[in-house]
Amino acid sequence: MHAAFPGMGSCFPPGEQAQRKNSPFSHPYTHTVMSGHNKWSKIKFTKAAADAKKGKIFARFSHEITLAAKSGGGDVDTNPRLRAAIEGAKAASMPKDNIDRAVKKGTGELQGETIQEVTYEGYGPAGTAIIVEVATDNTNRCSSEIRTIFSRNGDNMGTPGSVAYQFDRKGEVRLQDAAMDEDAAMELAMDCGADEFEQGDEDGEWVFTCGPTDLATVSEALSSAGKNVTGMKLISVAQNPTVISDVDTAQKVLKLYERLDDYDDTMNVFTNFEIDEAILEQLG
Repeated sequence: MHAAFPGMGSCFPPGEQAQRKNSPFSHPYTHTVMSGHNKWSKIKFTKAAADAKKGKIFARFSHEITLAAKSGGGDVDTNPRLRAAIEGAKAASMPKDNIDRAVKKGTGELQGETIQEVTYEGYGPAGTAIIVEVATDNTNRCSSEIRTIFSRNGDNMGTPGSVAYQFDRKGEVRLQDAAMDEDAAMELAMDCGADEFEQGDEDGEWVFTCGPTDLATVSEALSSAGKNVTGMKLISVAQNPTVISDVDTAQKVLKLYERLDDYDDTMNVFTNFEIDEAILEQLG
């Protein structure tokens, strides 16, 4: 479930789903609030487990750690993004040597390819809007390959800004606390300046959302409260989800989503599609 405080609008409209894929420091495939939420979570949890076995999650953690160290330095005490990325990597059992190497690449202590963050936008089946965030060492190759994924599915990659206006930017912080209940989570959210909170897909995981400019402040406040923050990032939440109510279209949008999600350099995928619960049952 999720909760918003009185007078605050929800950043997760009822029925919203398949909006976003977490970066490695939370989940490779994320949950959302929607009807049929449990079934959708199960589908994504299964895929997340498969991705972890393939080693993809370590690659995404490595990219995130490198980018965090590059933008804010290698000291976890002064770089909340890096601290959260490393805690998430540890929770996923990423080897310490891999973590140290990723940090050193970001600070420049270890030579390697320069990783850049790039955002692509496009259109999927039934006019669905899609945003793909990648971390790549070759933007020309990446752009060509993302475009190919869209075109092979019969869809189109758009120009910058072509679909982003359909989304709101929010901050998201994830933490692990198996002992915390809903009342304690609400009190914590209010104390730390978060707008909303909800339980995550993993046991003991809680998700707090806030305004995009408040992300670092809220993350720091949660850490200062003694919580184990395992991820912090900016997310894009659709303003008006597109409802998919037939099996054929649902299969097509999921196919495109998974192809984009499976791309090696992908960090996050945000979409505005919502699949009817009855269709999800048929797909399951």
